[in-house]
Amino acid sequence: MDKINWQNEIEIRKEDLLTDTQQLLQIKSVLDENAATETAPLGIGVKAALDYMLDLGAKDGFTVKEVDHVAGHIEMGQGEELLGILCHVDVVPEGDGWSSDPYGAEIREGKIYARGAIDDKGPTMAAYYAMKVIKELDLPLNKRVRMIIGTDEESDWRCVDRYFEVEEMPTLGFAPDADFPIIYAEKGIWDFAIVQPPAIHVEKAAVNVLEFSSGRRMNMVPDYAIATVETVQTTELKQDYELFLHKHSLTGKSEIKQNQITFELEGVSAHGMEPKNGVNAGLFLASFLADLQVDEHAKTYFTFVRDYLFEDSRGNKLGIAYHDEITGDLTINAGKFIYSKGKDSSIGFTMRYPVTFDWEKGKETLTARLLKFQWRVESFSNSMPHHVDQDSFLVQTLQKVYEEETGEKAELLSIGGGTYARSLKAGVAFGPLFPGSEDIAHQKDEYIEIEDMLKAAAIYAHAIYELAR
Repeated sequence: MDKINWQNEIEIRKEDLLTDTQQLLQIKSVLDENAATETAPLGIGVKAALDYMLDLGAKDGFTVKEVDHVAGHIEMGQGEELLGILCHVDVVPEGDGWSSDPYGAEIREGKIYARGAIDDKGPTMAAYYAMKVIKELDLPLNKRVRMIIGTDEESDWRCVDRYFEVEEMPTLGFAPDADFPIIYAEKGIWDFAIVQPPAIHVEKAAVNVLEFSSGRRMNMVPDYAIATVETVQTTELKQDYELFLHKHSLTGKSEIKQNQITFELEGVSAHGMEPKNGVNAGLFLASFLADLQVDEHAKTYFTFVRDYLFEDSRGNKLGIAYHDEITGDLTINAGKFIYSKGKDSSIGFTMRYPVTFDWEKGKETLTARLLKFQWRVESFSNSMPHHVDQDSFLVQTLQKVYEEETGEKAELLSIGGGTYARSLKAGVAFGPLFPGSEDIAHQKDEYIEIEDMLKAAAIYAHAIYELAR
């Protein structure tokens, strides 16, 4: 067989690919359980996007199946082994400030603008056309190839959870829902809180902390913190706070109202998988409060933050620091702070831990560290690390294909975030974002570069053929 020019095969189908992509993007497929029906449990828009893909697959001669109205698949080929391509058609809410209709799928300056363009409808259609090329060329396959389509990736992954309860797990696969070249390792993700019980009795102190809070989500570095205290030393504390802000090159303000003073502090938000990329407003304001003449209950909370968390995103002071060569450092982000005397006070965390880290042992270490404070750990969720061996057939094949199609080295990436690929037992994240490209997923004016989408489709076609032949 002559060598196949995959990019040319995609170029031949370019207009159809763009039209189908635009039509899929024009469906507002945001989770809406308030408008759920028996046949659309996650909302009518989400279900419409799933139906669009399954109808397209059926029209083009693929085998299609819907699973409980929350997922489905499009399949071709034959064989005992199954190659999975994991995609999703739900999107996050559009938000404000767009330059054009977020569901208009307008093409301008070589880009398609729409919510879901890069995450994940554009890549889904690129992968679909990759399958279509192989089908239309009637290339021989020794594995079945199945595009698995989810509808709840942006929320709770109920789509893939249900799908894999009733359908087989692919032998190997990839998710076109992250970055090129290849993400082969993802850290574990543990979301938890440490909780301080309410004060039993509060002795009088020079400074009484009335409230302290910072952050809205555990997986984000808080960019704002606020605290209100009661004291006769308002003028003195205002001066101390200004010196503190100056010392740490921070932005903030304080306001005095009678015998109360409110402190506000601005930080810099960042994803919680790498806290060093942000400035944690909660940690800074708590460390300031720790040095005030507060009562014992408040002192315990704020000195804990200062002594165990401030300027330590690697868990060294908590005794859980860890590093491996595959995924690097364990990181811990304090993303949500609430202090109260009359109720539980807490600090919410996301911990991203390396693939060889013993999570159970780490949890025991942390729990033991908190015993002397009589605090407790509340675990919300734990997603185990995901790792595919770099010498596996899957990784080696994708590296070879990527290098042949782009002429660039296929570096293996490991990340602290979680991709859809961790739903697969032997799967990696593979594109669609090329190195150096702007990542505008979840932001206003989200777009996909048309040339990049065509290039990704060609890479996917080549990859599918090499993996399934």
